[in-house]
Amino acid sequence: MTKPTIGFIGLGLMGAAMVGRLQSLGYSLTVMGNVSRPRIDAAVAAGAVEAKTAKAVAEASDIVMLCMGTSASVEERMRGADGVISGLKPGSIVIDFGTSLPASTLALGAEVAAAGASYMDAPLGRTPAHAVDGLLNIMCAGERAAFEKVRPVLEDLGENVFHLGKLGSGHTIKLINNFFGMTTATAMAEAFAMADQAGVDRQDLYQVMSAGPLHSGMMDFVKAYGVDGDPNQLAFSIRNASKDVGYYRQMATDLGANSIISTGTNAAFSGALKQDMGDKMVSEMVDFFAENINK
Repeated sequence: MTKPTIGFIGLGLMGAAMVGRLQSLGYSLTVMGNVSRPRIDAAVAAGAVEAKTAKAVAEASDIVMLCMGTSASVEERMRGADGVISGLKPGSIVIDFGTSLPASTLALGAEVAAAGASYMDAPLGRTPAHAVDGLLNIMCAGERAAFEKVRPVLEDLGENVFHLGKLGSGHTIKLINNFFGMTTATAMAEAFAMADQAGVDRQDLYQVMSAGPLHSGMMDFVKAYGVDGDPNQLAFSIRNASKDVGYYRQMATDLGANSIISTGTNAAFSGALKQDMGDKMVSEMVDFFAENINK
């Protein structure tokens, strides 16, 4: 069976790894970068065609994939005279792999449908290293028929591919997931800082907490830095964490709801950003709490 042609916009760490995976499986790709020239050059060297506009990407593709950092970036690439929507072929499918606002996703979905194509949200779990081997978790949502059409491609990219229902459900679940994860991480970071204040050894605290039902992967990630000095077990920046928690809070507002727990998590990340910690990893929030616990 002939493989669909794929357009890919956004070759950051994750996007570039996904492009490499698709190329290794023989897919024909048209690509457009956002920031990093070396990753575009590597994709072109491996056989991809570089497009100058998002419209050109869409015109060349059966499936257009976006892997970008913010809803604003996705909207910028989708709309306008040179945007994806203006170049879509009837029956084509657009997939947003980023972590976007559900309200933005729904608005773009309506515009894509008006152009005779289908829009899907499919945020990702796991890391670029997993993407290289096709082992991502993919939280896909949108029309079932469109999902079945792209399922073989998604299964080439992911070990666990979920269809979560109507458009926007993937982004909704991803934001809830990230809110919970980042809240757990910041709570553990403060716990280590409070142990310092009380003169309790961090390792002793971890041993007791990890022996009970509180034990989790997120606890271990924060411990990797707080006790062992390794910030990279959780390779997720404070800047990205702050963005995702902010999106979660915006989603709650859009739903007419009030998020109580996220208030503290959001304040912690916002405070870290003000102290120029945006490019630090989330586990390094231990340092933020240790420095600010008396202020």
